Amino acid sequence: MLLPIIDISNQPLSIDFIKSLDLIGEIILRIPDFNNTSLLTQFLETYQLDKYWLFPIKEIVPNDIENIIQFLDQGAQKVVIPASNILTNDSISTLPADRLAVNINSSELCNEELSKKLAGLVSGYLVTDVDLESISGKFFQDLSNFIQNVQKTSDVLTKFGIILQHEKSEIKYSLNLVQHLSTISADLVVPIKNLTLDSDNNSLLSVADALTCTLTSDRPDGLFTTIVVDERGVALGVVYSSTESVREALKTRKGVYQSRKRGLWYKGATSGSVQELKKIDADCDGDVLKFTVKQFGTGFCHLNTRTCFGGSKGLTALEETLQSRKVSAPPGSYTQRLFQNPDLLRSKIMEEADELCSATTKENIAWETADLLYFALVKCVANDVSLTDVEAHLDKRAKKVIRRPGNAKPQWDISAKKTMEIDGDTKDKQIPISKSDTIKMQKFKLSEIDSIKRTSLLKRPIINSDDIMARVRPIINDVRNKGDAAIIEYTAKFDKVQLNTPVISAPFPPEAMALDDVTRRAIDQAYDNIYKFHDAQYDRSTLVVETMPGVVCSRFSRPIERVGLYVPGGTAILPSTTLMLGIPAKVAGCKEIIIASPPRKDGTVVPEVLYVAHKVGASKVLLAGGAQAVAALAYGTESVPKVDKICGPGNQYVTAAKMFAQNDSSAMISIDMPAGPSELLVIADNTSIPTYVASDLLSQAEHGTDSQVVLIGVCLTPEHLANIEREIHEQASRLPRVDIVRESISKSFILQVNNMNEAMKFSNDYSPEHLILHIDDAEKWVNAVENAGSVFIGAYSPESCGDYASGTNHTLPTYGYARMYSGVNTLTFLKHITAQKLTKQGLKDLGHTVMRLAEIEGLEAHRNAVHVRIRDLENE
Repeated sequence: MLLPIIDISNQPLSIDFIKSLDLIGEIILRIPDFNNTSLLTQFLETYQLDKYWLFPIKEIVPNDIENIIQFLDQGAQKVVIPASNILTNDSISTLPADRLAVNINSSELCNEELSKKLAGLVSGYLVTDVDLESISGKFFQDLSNFIQNVQKTSDVLTKFGIILQHEKSEIKYSLNLVQHLSTISADLVVPIKNLTLDSDNNSLLSVADALTCTLTSDRPDGLFTTIVVDERGVALGVVYSSTESVREALKTRKGVYQSRKRGLWYKGATSGSVQELKKIDADCDGDVLKFTVKQFGTGFCHLNTRTCFGGSKGLTALEETLQSRKVSAPPGSYTQRLFQNPDLLRSKIMEEADELCSATTKENIAWETADLLYFALVKCVANDVSLTDVEAHLDKRAKKVIRRPGNAKPQWDISAKKTMEIDGDTKDKQIPISKSDTIKMQKFKLSEIDSIKRTSLLKRPIINSDDIMARVRPIINDVRNKGDAAIIEYTAKFDKVQLNTPVISAPFPPEAMALDDVTRRAIDQAYDNIYKFHDAQYDRSTLVVETMPGVVCSRFSRPIERVGLYVPGGTAILPSTTLMLGIPAKVAGCKEIIIASPPRKDGTVVPEVLYVAHKVGASKVLLAGGAQAVAALAYGTESVPKVDKICGPGNQYVTAAKMFAQNDSSAMISIDMPAGPSELLVIADNTSIPTYVASDLLSQAEHGTDSQVVLIGVCLTPEHLANIEREIHEQASRLPRVDIVRESISKSFILQVNNMNEAMKFSNDYSPEHLILHIDDAEKWVNAVENAGSVFIGAYSPESCGDYASGTNHTLPTYGYARMYSGVNTLTFLKHITAQKLTKQGLKDLGHTVMRLAEIEGLEAHRNAVHVRIRDLENE
């Protein structure tokens, strides 16, 4: 449509006119520079704009950055900065992209390199010095190509404005130009002096005409469907608009619509239920208008209800009730009592806030939040504060670039109240810690819980697979349809890396695998241990069994030809996962190994990962992560061969993509196993070392907030259990990822049991990914393990060794899938083929059995295939 531009130096201006312009979108404010803060502050105080850009006349200087941040914090939607400043000033490039716009010369539209450099740094472009006489098909094509390139590489909604110039005469702005620009998603920038709210001034551009000329209507009468919403976005009803009604709405700043029978409809003119117009928006397709209004009177509907869709719900309904109670309340109304007793209201707000802090279950948290919102809203209504006022403050805070530290005030700071007193230097002494600040697990006794509670402890957190799959499916379809282009697009969007090609092919450049000697030796030793263990798993012999005389059955293995190995990464360094997946694939003899891993910010692969890829003989490394990487492996692209099996861990989106591909028969793909969050179960008795037990629990708890660790205590004394809990808190408090650990540990639990049989029964029912036995004579209890991904036996077998270098694999079944899945191993990359050979006598002896079974099943062709042979043999 259009972007009005105002030179704030040319004052005074019509407040009514500017308020009307503010209803249709954003306004560009042309300011002298960022140092003249008083002029801008005065203008904003006078005109109270909703959304505005700041466009300085002078080039910015390094000292301007503090003022820029100040104006962004005060509510500026965007600041417009020359491209040279954005690309060379590190301070500016750290500002959020959705708050920055760039001005470029029209001659730079063909500079594809510039558009790539600016991708992800800005969300607005002002193309300046566009000569009105030079606008032609070529200009529109160059502009269209530029806009398309930006939209492909940017993950933020981007706006484009065109500023005209004409050296010989005054510019006349036309609706045709507004329409033409809108078809390529660009807006015409028009000075306020060239705009009008009237229809009869041919020398100026009508704001209403400029808005509606970009809309489309499928109605014979040409009216535009208009949804009317309140300030909180709740739909009040559906009406129709015309250019004339929009013009009148802008002039009066009231709800004015087009009645299909009576012409212009001034909402509330007779009923008194008028509307104050707050905003006019068009939808993304340009065929629906949205009027945001403040509704007065009984409501919008002619049935005297607030909306045409029934009564209000939730917070809106509560606010209406409270406002009604404030005016007139029924006898004995509790709400009225709160209005009349501020001390009671204050007490209730503090009480409910404390109960919300103590709530732990989903139901309790929702319940206590509802209580707190009720009392908080009573406080608001009592002081004439509306939900709209509250949301306005939230929106204003969202625009701030500089955030407050967010620390609690002294009287509420729990961490400041923590007291720790070490009594002497005896390590087993208890350390008093503030209960509310302790990082601790929940505790239960098996003898005190019923079967329902026991069952609940065995459950994992519920994953909303429908929501995740809905996000994954479009990504997979994009990769199937657009191939490499989609991979490059999603890598730019999610990883903020612009690639020329999504694949690195072997042989890999030596300089890209350069490692220090210590790292190389560590990887090489881990490689040797893992290779040795996985090579020993491979039985290369052929199984031959003569099931009866003349009938010989055999089974032999063959490697899966092409495998895709997913290695999470990006900023992380995960050579261990590359080892765990690549080595068994190499041992199995897979003909092609393709590794997928997100690139680093500079578009390269982590050298440790590439070094392992070289050692295992990978042919390609796909520079991508997430669902897009899984899709590329599953379906293939121009540069990524389709694989037959995908293995490797990942987040919930990677897991969902793997499951989707496996269930799609057109993909013809298998996966290693389903997966969920990381988990560990420790069984410990009084011979265990508290320091070691705690360290093992924390090694898994730091994976993520959804990780779960379980401690089964076998006859633990209160002192021993207390020392384990103390170690958990102390060690966790020193970890860099303490905030993650604090959350995951609080959802984990300790279960005290009376003997090892109870411990093993619970462990087998739980089926943990990792099981650690911190018990006396641990090895003898391995025979009792029925379900587990991997077992760690004794005090000196930390789970970390299995993660990295002992030789076993760390890609293991989680979420209870250890009941039916193995971890990744050499057999993961093999398939087994059976064969059979029958002699004449063997077929004679077996043939009648086969024919009878085929007869029973009604498969005559099966029976006949044996019958014709038996007949010939019997006639010999």
